[in-house]
Amino acid sequence: MQHNKSAIIIGAGIAGIATAIRLKIKGRDVVVFEANDYPGGKMSQFQQGEFRFDAGPSLFTMPEYVDELFQLAGKNPKDYFTYQRKEESCRYFWDDGTRLTAHAQPELFAAEVEQKLDVPAKLVLQKLRKSRRMYDLAGKIFLEHPLNKLKTWLRRDVLKALFFLPQLGIFSTMHRQNKKVLKNEKLTQLFDRYATYNGSDPYRAPAILNIIPHFEHGIGTYHPTNGMYQITGSLFSLATELGVEFRFSEPVQKINHRDGKVTGVSTQAGEYNADIVVSNMDIRPTYRYLLPGITAPERSLNQEGSSSALIFYWGMRRQFSELGLHNIFFSNDYKKEFKEIFEGKTPAGDPTVYVNITSKDVAGDAPEGCENWFVMVNVPRDRGQDWEALIPAYRNSIFKKINATLGIHIDQSIENESVLTPKLIELRTSSTGGSLYGSSSNSRYAAFLRHTNDSSRLKGLYFCGGSVHPGGGIPLCLLSAKIVSELCPQA
Repeated sequence: MQHNKSAIIIGAGIAGIATAIRLKIKGRDVVVFEANDYPGGKMSQFQQGEFRFDAGPSLFTMPEYVDELFQLAGKNPKDYFTYQRKEESCRYFWDDGTRLTAHAQPELFAAEVEQKLDVPAKLVLQKLRKSRRMYDLAGKIFLEHPLNKLKTWLRRDVLKALFFLPQLGIFSTMHRQNKKVLKNEKLTQLFDRYATYNGSDPYRAPAILNIIPHFEHGIGTYHPTNGMYQITGSLFSLATELGVEFRFSEPVQKINHRDGKVTGVSTQAGEYNADIVVSNMDIRPTYRYLLPGITAPERSLNQEGSSSALIFYWGMRRQFSELGLHNIFFSNDYKKEFKEIFEGKTPAGDPTVYVNITSKDVAGDAPEGCENWFVMVNVPRDRGQDWEALIPAYRNSIFKKINATLGIHIDQSIENESVLTPKLIELRTSSTGGSLYGSSSNSRYAAFLRHTNDSSRLKGLYFCGGSVHPGGGIPLCLLSAKIVSELCPQA
């Protein structure tokens, strides 16, 4: 049976939904195919007893990229989606008892660093201004435009950025630059950790990634009123209101093409014709499984994958005033930890632990007097490890670190638990090896080797999501949707 559709989206992740909205607004008839029975991809939610959890992304920046989708549709974003700017971005803890609150306001953050780490506030503010300058020069330009198009490189602002190329840090690493500028081990570690925002190693990733702190301290961090899943839910509601069709539990089996052009897709229900196909699926399985007979761009596909995650979801029977929405408990040997993540297959002996507690902001996420803990450690992507056997070692490492740092026994407060492993991440989202961000940025050329948003092999084939340009994370996934919609011809 054949069905005619103007545009087909493979995958109802956040980038797939955003692309569907944009193409629908441009006048196309759009259908989205999703293998799961729910929208959102990694950005889903679940209930665990009386506790609600956001399953995936926990940090929200650049909310204007979400608002823009409603505005394009002629809607008031606040009728669908509300959020608050956070006064602090994160709380940091070290094993020696040092604690630091990263206030969102740069001056307050700098004063806190000066007080707790004895680093001059002036130096911190200079560091943040450099991050903003790097973003103004290059970040916005290269994140919002396709890198494989000549017109991108002929833009006046791009030519200006190229002139300042040495200042952008592509010839140094994040860690080397941070260590040189900050001259403090703990503060260097704090700024190095921004490499994990795209699953990379700060000891190898180019220093241009030091743009990332600007997202938190310059633009700000936010939290949706009803939790992160509100982003998925609100955009899904907008898409359905606009007339986008979603077909859940119907995975695409093949992208069809003829004479160098896409013609649609095949699922177990039949063939669907379309002159535009957009894959929000991880780029590797897109080529390996959906495009038989098409020569794959092996250089892009074989880039080193990003890190993955092991996540514990704990319903806690008490509240912890020492903790905020976002919390980081640092390892004592950061370099060793990243070496283990990217070269090893076994648990890091002393992992950095991230704890996200949305019930701090969303009271209904946990019963009264309780908290919902999303506890994550960065781990290697799946290479056949026995994750079920490794879970106890990670759990014990987390208990040891948090208990010693806070002087408590969190293991005695856990009411219920579930665990997400790299293998499960791959199973649920088709992310190769459970890599959270597609490829890593562990080389100066990584951004240029990341797969483009359109195909050079098949006319009418496009790609969005975290495994392609401009990268992973909510803002970049939404920008990939914007780039694809601008590349697609009018209906």
